[in-house]
Amino acid sequence: MARVELKSVYKTYEGGVKAVNDVNFVVEDKEFVVLVGPSGCGKSTTLRMIAGLEDITKGELYIDGELINHIPPKDRNIAMVFQNYALYPHMTVYDNMAFGLQMRKVEKQEIYRRVQGVSKILDVAQYLHRKSTALSGGQRQRVAVGRSIVRSPKVFLFDEPLSNLDAKLRVQMRTELSNLHIRLDATMIYVTHDQVEAMTMANKIIVMKDGVIQQIGPPLDLYDYPENKFVAGFLGSPPMNFLDVTVIEKNGKPVLHNVSFELIPSPEHVRDLQNYIGREIIFGIRPEDLVFSKRPQLDNNIGAKITLIEPLGAETHLWLTTTTQPLLAKATFRYDFRIGNTINLAPNMSRARYFNKETEYSLLDYTDLKE
Repeated sequence: MARVELKSVYKTYEGGVKAVNDVNFVVEDKEFVVLVGPSGCGKSTTLRMIAGLEDITKGELYIDGELINHIPPKDRNIAMVFQNYALYPHMTVYDNMAFGLQMRKVEKQEIYRRVQGVSKILDVAQYLHRKSTALSGGQRQRVAVGRSIVRSPKVFLFDEPLSNLDAKLRVQMRTELSNLHIRLDATMIYVTHDQVEAMTMANKIIVMKDGVIQQIGPPLDLYDYPENKFVAGFLGSPPMNFLDVTVIEKNGKPVLHNVSFELIPSPEHVRDLQNYIGREIIFGIRPEDLVFSKRPQLDNNIGAKITLIEPLGAETHLWLTTTTQPLLAKATFRYDFRIGNTINLAPNMSRARYFNKETEYSLLDYTDLKE
């Protein structure tokens, strides 16, 4: 397969609009890398530049150490799977999968061998003689993936390939693509706005916002050690809670003060918060890290009123409000929750995250926390 490297890549459109701004990253051989971020963040533009469908305004793109900025898409040995499948409606499934090989003048027997083999892997062998218009969304997506696989490209590119599928089929296809990556041992770059897809499929995640990379790393590293508030809030479902607090000093140690509560930081966070005494910061805590308590505790307790209940079976999401700010908690047990009731929550302070109010960057030294 192949190693892909982007060095200081920019994409600027007419009028000076920067879609991609100084992007640098490496996709190692056989890695499954996911570019994730909200709509308009530049992830699809980045993918299209790798494919050669968009020109690079500035910067360098390498595949296996070869500069390919000016190499036409057809000569890059890259396969791309699009959101809308891009199948030829007048062709059969077999012809759709074979078309790229036919254009390369591959022998008919070899084409037949490849198409038959890949169609069995993707469970579409029984549809080879059907027109693509007679297939369901999930079947069309398999055919689109199969058309890429038969070419044996260096790199597979996926541009939000599951966004047109229903929720159940998305989960199924997510698993199939992950298994396919393992089976093919291929280099794959995948674009999505769905952070669940990113967390479950990637070896490495690249989070983007406004054309700029926010953080790169393994999924759980980004989840546990976000470098800024955006990454912390974007990864996780339901998302992290953010509360404004002031760091005050009590008995020579920092304490988090809010009109609604006071919290004592975990010992491993004290050193990082010491320099922020007297300043307002952002306190982040994930819904699963709020522990329910039937009665108020002396320390580290937040009282909040239930405003909405979302029962999901295995868990219940509770939308709450303190006297100043909203809060979301996740209960993994069944209890007679009622709207209007006040409940008490004890945050797991070792899982808390803190961000600078102005820059929104993390205040914590994750080097120490990871050890």
